[in-house]
Amino acid sequence: MKVSVIIPTYNRAELLKRAISSVLVQSYMGFELIVVDDGSEDHTRSILKNIHDPRLKVICQTHRGVSSARNTGILNSSGEIVALLDSDDEWMGDKLEKHLQFHIQGNWHISQTDEIWIRKGRRVNPGKRHAKKAGWIFEPSLELCLVSPSCVMFTRDFFHDIGPFDEDFPACEDYDMWLRASLKYPVGLCPYPLVVRHGGREDQLSSKIIGLDLYRIYSLIKLLKNPYMDSYKEKLVKNTLKIKANTYIKGCLKRGKLEEAKRIKEMVEMWMV
Repeated sequence: MKVSVIIPTYNRAELLKRAISSVLVQSYMGFELIVVDDGSEDHTRSILKNIHDPRLKVICQTHRGVSSARNTGILNSSGEIVALLDSDDEWMGDKLEKHLQFHIQGNWHISQTDEIWIRKGRRVNPGKRHAKKAGWIFEPSLELCLVSPSCVMFTRDFFHDIGPFDEDFPACEDYDMWLRASLKYPVGLCPYPLVVRHGGREDQLSSKIIGLDLYRIYSLIKLLKNPYMDSYKEKLVKNTLKIKANTYIKGCLKRGKLEEAKRIKEMVEMWMV
């Protein structure tokens, strides 16, 4: 079975080499690797030109964000299965082999593996709230994103049903995508740490963008319009929306952003009836 591996990248030339290398050495060889350069201004293109492997396909586009880059890669791929990898992370050498076997045997539409966390060069243990869960994970996913892009694998039919990634979201696009997914699909969990997830750098979106809860608020409001919502899930979403909106509004007031606080308060109140 052919797997399409999608790596979006932007100004991460040196880290990108590590990510690509971790794919090209996979024990499972039935894959294509598509790297989407989202308008990088460093020497990313030079790095890519020096990698000679027939399984690698490079797509260059103007800078439109990670959601657009992922969507571009997926829409230009041909595998029955899609696997994502962020350009600052890396895979263990048997990631595809073990994960694909688990995915097929479980007849999953979407699944992920466990992962190892590295922060500023040191291994750390994720907190209990970040522990990955299997099955119908919609409710716990409302609080925080429980699916890691670098760990996930899904069928092409799944993407056509749930996708694409929302290109209006400069951040929290994964929170939005997996929430929509968990309304309709259970998520499989391959219980092996097959991904090394690197963090703690200033160039990451979670470090650069202040007020990430704003995009989670937008995502929750989108969910309330979803035809697969039932009354129980609607109540859960509204409770979470209220909590995240209050947190964001308090932050706005603290920073003197009174108009923004008012805007979000009025917007959220419209959905609380």
